[in-house]
Amino acid sequence: MIELLRRLLAPEPARLPEPDAQLALAALLVRVARTDGLYAAEEVERIDRVLARRYGLDPFATARLRTEAEALEAEAPDTVRFTRALKEAVPLEDRADLMTALWSVALADGLREAQEDRLMRLVANLLGLTDVESSLARQKAERE
Repeated sequence: MIELLRRLLAPEPARLPEPDAQLALAALLVRVARTDGLYAAEEVERIDRVLARRYGLDPFATARLRTEAEALEAEAPDTVRFTRALKEAVPLEDRADLMTALWSVALADGLREAQEDRLMRLVANLLGLTDVESSLARQKAERE
């Protein structure tokens, strides 16, 4: 985890290998869930579902990845560099799905807070997505 943090916080983060990209995405999901000051059970369950589906993980591997992500998120101070590193790791055509996953976590607790909206706008921009693409991802997350 320390090595991943070092890479994420480098002035020019390099492309992340797959295990680190998984952990970085999981940590960003945790950051979105914690943005409103609550880390509700619904959000934890949604994170687990997203990770299991996206990476084909069993429940134990999913819980282990989320636990590592919670620790990484607590240590990673910079959402900007964190998200830019994910941008390098995730091809453009997959970033809308990433945004849908992030929105599904943000909406999991049934509340939509202003600070969550701000974070989601920032993350979409840093991932190279437009407001329209983010809005479409949010609508897809609401339908699911």
